[in-house]
Amino acid sequence: MKIHFIAIGGAAMHNLAIALHLKGNQVVGSDDEIFEPSKSRLKKYGLLPAEFGWFPEKITHNLDAVILGMHARNDNPELIRAKELAIPIFSYPEYLYEQSKDKTRVVIGGSHGKTTITAMVLHVLQTLGYAPDYMVGSKLEGFEVMVKLSNEAKIMVLEGDEYLSSPIDLRPKFHLYKPHIALLSGIAWDHMNVFPTFEKYVEQFEQFVSLIEKDGSLVYSADDEQVVKVAKNRRDDIRAFPYHQADSYIQDGKTIVVFEAKRYPLHVFGKHNLQNINGSRYVCEALGVKSKDFFEAISSFAGTSNRLELIAKNSNTIIYKDFAHSPSKLKATTNAVKMQYEESKLLACMELHTFSSLNKNFLSQYEHAMDAADIPVVYFNPVTLKHKKLPPITAEEVKVAFANENLFVFTDTSDLKVFLLKQNWTKMNLLFMSSGNFGGMDYETVSEEILS
Repeated sequence: MKIHFIAIGGAAMHNLAIALHLKGNQVVGSDDEIFEPSKSRLKKYGLLPAEFGWFPEKITHNLDAVILGMHARNDNPELIRAKELAIPIFSYPEYLYEQSKDKTRVVIGGSHGKTTITAMVLHVLQTLGYAPDYMVGSKLEGFEVMVKLSNEAKIMVLEGDEYLSSPIDLRPKFHLYKPHIALLSGIAWDHMNVFPTFEKYVEQFEQFVSLIEKDGSLVYSADDEQVVKVAKNRRDDIRAFPYHQADSYIQDGKTIVVFEAKRYPLHVFGKHNLQNINGSRYVCEALGVKSKDFFEAISSFAGTSNRLELIAKNSNTIIYKDFAHSPSKLKATTNAVKMQYEESKLLACMELHTFSSLNKNFLSQYEHAMDAADIPVVYFNPVTLKHKKLPPITAEEVKVAFANENLFVFTDTSDLKVFLLKQNWTKMNLLFMSSGNFGGMDYETVSEEILS
């Protein structure tokens, strides 16, 4: 098939383009700007557009499909041309469903943990020789691409994002996958630019559960009150598997899971990851994996990119970075690092970067989210507020919202770096948390300076 991507440079879009190319399709695409790592990865596979911009002349009758990215606008000239020629137009989740109609679909949903749980399920299945197709939102160790499509795989594992599918398809992505096995990790209000109330946000997860295939399975966190409510209202034909965190203990800074009197040392840690592990186990069991085999495989799971990822360490200090930005993720990640290294102090540094986090109406959701840190730090860039067309916020408003008298607030990257370098790092760890990069801060360089 010949497939054209409008906005091929997106994180999910470029991975789908690569997957379809590797499956033997003829893939082309356009974008007005493409950043790393998408740019290098598209170039590697010969899919990088020769020039940036929109070219309606690329849209011709010989195209079998157009895949439309969220980055494109409704008035995109290529989109308009595709409509004129009546070429089938898909969002990327819609096309992933088309590619998985004849497979057992596993969809991991929830406000937090879905990338990690998807990665855990994939790691176990791959280790045990299942070779599933998949789509995951982060680069995984041992996996060349973030999307894999084949004719042979009997299972498709999908990370189920609740954000919108495309400019012309305003359904949440995970509404399009129709899982046979679904997991729901937690519900904590996010994406308030699309779901202006918590009630509207919860509705998306209720709909997700209602779209599980007949006689399907729902694995859900029994520790999340809102998830439990949604699970209880499921259809009668849907089997339910509630989960809590796996039994474990910490020894010499290492977390060890205990199952049926056997011990399995882990590379990951934290209460949220122990919950993620048990959720992953129930998903894998629904696919036929024995618990013993699951724990043998999960003990070699090294985590995912930007999820409690180790940057650097010495005998005094360990430095991590994490994608955490919403209140629930922030709290879970901060608590995890503090509990893992109880004898060391923790300086936790987060960036307000998303539309929700920078919105005055949402800020109060961060109350006490960083209380576990000995030195809590929040950074935001006033320029980002302007780009997102949001009203300005002040450092004092941030401090009030977090309800933490010890909180330091910075709006300048240079000032933040000076603050970090002047700390006494003896027996103190550092945690960076952001979906951005603190105004262009180089984590590795700063980490080297701190450790030296």
